[in-house]
Amino acid sequence: MKEIDVVAPNLKRRLSGVTATVMRLVPLMAGEMDVVATGPGLPPHVPHISLFHAATMPRDRWRVWHARRNTEMLFGLVLRVIFRRKYRLVFTSASQRRHTGYTRWLISRMDAVIATSGKSAGYLECPSTVIFHGIDTDVFRPSTDRADLRKRLALPEGILVGCFGRIRSQKGTDVFLEAMFPVLKRRADVHAIILGRTVERHLSFLALLKQRARDEGVSDQVMFLPEVPSHKIADWYPALDLYVAPQRWEGFGLTPLEAMACGVPVVATTVGVFPELLSTGVGRLVPPGEVAPMAVAIGEMVEGTAMRAVLSETARRHVEDRFGIHREARAIMKIYRELLD
Repeated sequence: MKEIDVVAPNLKRRLSGVTATVMRLVPLMAGEMDVVATGPGLPPHVPHISLFHAATMPRDRWRVWHARRNTEMLFGLVLRVIFRRKYRLVFTSASQRRHTGYTRWLISRMDAVIATSGKSAGYLECPSTVIFHGIDTDVFRPSTDRADLRKRLALPEGILVGCFGRIRSQKGTDVFLEAMFPVLKRRADVHAIILGRTVERHLSFLALLKQRARDEGVSDQVMFLPEVPSHKIADWYPALDLYVAPQRWEGFGLTPLEAMACGVPVVATTVGVFPELLSTGVGRLVPPGEVAPMAVAIGEMVEGTAMRAVLSETARRHVEDRFGIHREARAIMKIYRELLD
């Protein structure tokens, strides 16, 4: 087997933003460095090794262990301190709130720290390098035949407004739906597409959303769709006319970038890194948790066909110029090489 320079753990089986990041970056980096992932549930296209292999790596030279969760930082420390594996430890922080004492202690043991935004870096009590997440613009791209795409996905015609991701209060799914009601009532050709996973403890929240759509008399214009695998999500954005990121709180949040890469204009809240992603006027920003401003922004986008067309082109160029995945990969590999040298 080839030599390994970097191990990127993914110690969570369920799909998450961190998992998606590992699945995007590792195959790309593996073309330039000997980078592998480790952990449960990784798809075949991601180069990976078993946790046992990662824990029994020979002590012949230094390697990098790149953690993105507390559990992964702790695991890396155990490997280095207790099992005496020669790992340089890297941590990527997307959090935009004060870390707990335990997390700060873990971070203080890292050899290098990456922040996914300037705002995230502000919450760290140590030096860090800001590297924005990137998007593979070859995968996330506008459709050449939207009508055919919608037919394949069993989506209706008309104007489709999407909201993707976990369905729960923190993600603002209820705010999105409430903001859509006046638009749906004015325009029978507009549909709200809510796509994502609901864990058991949030099933009552989902049931309430469905009941609200029935109460407002627009349930035939609202589609609640189950989560799709991360490698298939790029098929869904180009079917939309508008994407809404209604989060009440967010660490980073890739969905606006994914939508913009597909030429879809975005309305997002002013949380997380969204203001930095939309800083050049490529979309609309609204306060989190407030229905009225979001309804106005969505309404303007729905009615503004020419505006959507302009923003579609602008958004795509914006992602290509500033948030390509190759830019992110190169910046991270620069840190790997510095640690290995």
